[in-house]
Amino acid sequence: MCAPWPPRDPRRLLRRAGLIVGTWVGLGLLLLAGACRPSGSADAASKANPPAAVAGSVRTVASAIGQTSGTCRECHLPQFNGWSGTDHALANRPRSAVPEATPAWASAPPSAPGEEMAAADLILGHAPLWQPLVPKPGGRWQPHELAYDPVKKDWFNVFGSEGRRAGEWGHWTGRGMNWNSMCAHCHMTGYQKNYDATTDSFHSTWVEHGVGCIQCHGPTAPGHGAKGAPAAPWASAPPFRGDRQRMMQTCAPCHARNEQLTLDFQPGDRYHDHYRVTLPSEPGIFYPDGQQRDEDFNWTSVLLSRMGHAGVTCMDCHDPHTTKTLLPVQNNALCLQCHSAPGRVQPNGARAVPIDPVAHSRHAEGSTGNQCVSCHMPTTTYMQRSPRHDHGWLKPDPLLTKELGIPNACSTCHTDKPVDWAIAAVDTWYGSKMESRQRSRARAVASAQAGRNEASSSLLALLAGEDIPAWRATYLQLLTPFLGGDSGAAIVAAARTALTAGDPLERSAAVRLLAAHEPSREQVRPLLQDPVRLVRLDAAWALSPELAAGSPARTELDAYLALSLDQPSGRVRLGQDLANQGRLLEAETEIRRASQWDANSPVIHDTHGLVLNALGRNLEAAAKFYRAAQLQPADAEAAMRAALAYAEAGHLPEAETSFRLALERDPTFHRAWYNLGLLQAQTNRLDEAVVSLKRAEKEGPRSADYPFALATVLLRRGDRDGAVEAARRALALDPNQAGARQILGGGRE
Repeated sequence: MCAPWPPRDPRRLLRRAGLIVGTWVGLGLLLLAGACRPSGSADAASKANPPAAVAGSVRTVASAIGQTSGTCRECHLPQFNGWSGTDHALANRPRSAVPEATPAWASAPPSAPGEEMAAADLILGHAPLWQPLVPKPGGRWQPHELAYDPVKKDWFNVFGSEGRRAGEWGHWTGRGMNWNSMCAHCHMTGYQKNYDATTDSFHSTWVEHGVGCIQCHGPTAPGHGAKGAPAAPWASAPPFRGDRQRMMQTCAPCHARNEQLTLDFQPGDRYHDHYRVTLPSEPGIFYPDGQQRDEDFNWTSVLLSRMGHAGVTCMDCHDPHTTKTLLPVQNNALCLQCHSAPGRVQPNGARAVPIDPVAHSRHAEGSTGNQCVSCHMPTTTYMQRSPRHDHGWLKPDPLLTKELGIPNACSTCHTDKPVDWAIAAVDTWYGSKMESRQRSRARAVASAQAGRNEASSSLLALLAGEDIPAWRATYLQLLTPFLGGDSGAAIVAAARTALTAGDPLERSAAVRLLAAHEPSREQVRPLLQDPVRLVRLDAAWALSPELAAGSPARTELDAYLALSLDQPSGRVRLGQDLANQGRLLEAETEIRRASQWDANSPVIHDTHGLVLNALGRNLEAAAKFYRAAQLQPADAEAAMRAALAYAEAGHLPEAETSFRLALERDPTFHRAWYNLGLLQAQTNRLDEAVVSLKRAEKEGPRSADYPFALATVLLRRGDRDGAVEAARRALALDPNQAGARQILGGGRE
């Protein structure tokens, strides 16, 4: 989060055309909420930090020209043979290296654009599918939406029936599917994006197609392999052989949904110095219990899991060269290496729970239901043909399916049975064991994502007893919107404590939360010297307007902001920072570019509207807010923002339309009823105003504003007795309501 950016009073947006408006939580935060991966405008970007400065810092792997995996083969033949033919080795290839490519091209469906397919001379991926990479202007490569299944030997659309259209960010020709930006860093060895923000073009380079030896091990030292040469292969990165947690952090960059903080991760580096991992705080990405929903890959799940917390790593289950499991899963041998009696002692000192698969699963030996992975690592199919196991090792819980729509393995397998059947079976078999922290988490997270006030107390209770840092960070992220509520003081206290937490994810979340609480923002300043870049960047973002040019914090933040200027999210992020510094014209240029690149992003339109409002361009701001509302058909708050902006711009008919749109979406939205009533009173429709204000008071009985406003309208209508009664209700809620006391002073006691 960041300091309030507008040079004017940020609450000005709430005071429109004489309307009396209450607190709108989110105004100062909305600018900061917008981007899942970084992005920014060419002119302002060059002022922040030129991309060349970032590229110049890239270290060893990208500069190891000539050190392809073939050079390792002679001395490391078993490892080379195990690696050859894997998804890693074949993650990206020239078309000439794919024997089946030419016959596949010939069998492409008639709807395939022949010219584009013929031009494709690179292949992305291997099994269970691969996509042609089509060259486009500006050094771009775009993976075609038509993919080939080498087992079934047919073509299919990776988007299925989703129907993405040309011009959309996520269409195969769009920036959301650009290989240089979105794919190559995990499908190539020694990849450098080399984006030029001035010309909006790429000059990408790489050492080797696919994920080769040096991508995971680092380049070899001079003379490596020669007689008497050092055994360690690393040229500059510290050796980490034997440190399985550090080894796993070399897998994590490509096996996690994340945001890049730098472009120079090297084997042996610490993950949180180079990436921000995505946690299950936003709806639609993970399910509320932490189960994968969108294409999230695996590492977040491991971080959230009890097994990951115990110290289990990728290498405990997978051979890093063949990528195959170390033991079979069909007979549970892989899981029983730890869970056989008496239970293996884990790296954190805890003993794994011993499990008898038949007694535990209640399914016959050899059946699908008897396999640990069937229940605790359910699969989700992505890209139409790619099933992937969840790595959170959660309990299948049919009750959460009924309550929150979270999938469970029982119902996924027993498709002919209703969920209540599965709930009854689980209750009979496991009883009170199911009422675990997993349920508490899921309910609290879902409640927070829905914006329910009671969620804050549930999250605080979980935070107090939680020992998994990734979940603690998730709770802190989810608590931020509740700072203005009854739990605000407790939330701030918890975040201040978390500033000194041992895990950088928790410190990062605490910094972002406190940055959203103006009285506490200064407390994040010491974190500018945190040993982990993730935390330092969050502190720098919070204090951006105060960072001196050329200071270490400003330089590091500027380098980060320059990373993803090829994406609309990066343009927004740079625009946000410029706005935080009061450079609103430059900010508007950046965010306008982002909205052109992704015209269907409601967050970008919302952010653009805030900057336009701060510039005094209120009608343009209102149009942006209204477009954002159109793109979020269930979001009443979005329609409310448009209504308030139109009112401030003096366009009352459009404001009324937007208020009514908000109320269509949420008939209990008392602030919308209140503002609609004030607008009706302002346009001398007093009877309508009375109806709206009475509805506001009914839906929001704790606000003194509503009965007071009603009292003023009733006075105008000549109903003094009704006005007195309404004023009394206002004073009962707020004894300091001077206007209500004045009405009572002029009436009968």
